[in-house]
Amino acid sequence: MNFRITVLCENSVGPISGTLGEHGFAALIEPSGGEAILFDTGQGLTLLHNARRMNKNLSAVGKVALSHGHFDHAGGLLPYLQECGPRRVYGHTAIFTPRYRVKDTGECLPIGLPQGREQLERAGAAFDLSTAFRELAPGVHLTGEIPRVTAFETGDQGLYRDCTGQELDVTIDDQSLVLETGRGLVVVLGCCHAGVINTLEHIASTTGRRDVYALIGGTHLAFCGREQAEKTVQAVKEWGIRKIAAGHCTGFAAAARLSREVPREFQVAQVGYTLEV
Repeated sequence: MNFRITVLCENSVGPISGTLGEHGFAALIEPSGGEAILFDTGQGLTLLHNARRMNKNLSAVGKVALSHGHFDHAGGLLPYLQECGPRRVYGHTAIFTPRYRVKDTGECLPIGLPQGREQLERAGAAFDLSTAFRELAPGVHLTGEIPRVTAFETGDQGLYRDCTGQELDVTIDDQSLVLETGRGLVVVLGCCHAGVINTLEHIASTTGRRDVYALIGGTHLAFCGREQAEKTVQAVKEWGIRKIAAGHCTGFAAAARLSREVPREFQVAQVGYTLEV
């Protein structure tokens, strides 16, 4: 199966005139046969606008998959449904969990889905929620819940399920998309709260394959400790991935490190970034 992957929402924009950036992520997956899949929807500020600027018909999307239940990945679902009509929406069973970022000042910011399940269902969302690794379409898989097995991928320690900062949120609903191509697996990350290496190892243990050709999306290294960033970069090098298009929550420091360590493989996944494989 051949695919065209296009980044529609991202923190920064590429050379396509008139596209807009936002803190968020969305990618359009167009297979050579069958319906397109929308993976994440950004905050909702740029998805529809950028798709129009890039002549992408989002009405042709057959399924929507959500990497996890944060506003910058699922906030665009409501405007998408209002524009394009009812869709089946795939995600983890915990995507509607209440979530907050508690700042050092004590300020509590809600960062979960902006709308509740009932409102989204009234707008046409037919939710298909599961923790399992599963096939969405021929050659397209959603990882399901990622086991946390590495010692160094401790994740973001500033996320909570309450405003008092008592209940840590490890974002168990974090999932990635896996595409089977003739060149190997292409892994599309949303935010990768579970950790890049945890995600890759889960894919390998589930599929029996370690031939990852490309890694696209957010790595969440901007919000993690130095040890996690260092060891992640080294482990990624050992995987021998041919293309690493990082963005969103990767952060400048981690992106610069990847650019130095794997200069031939590294790219920036800005709005408009496209991979045909």
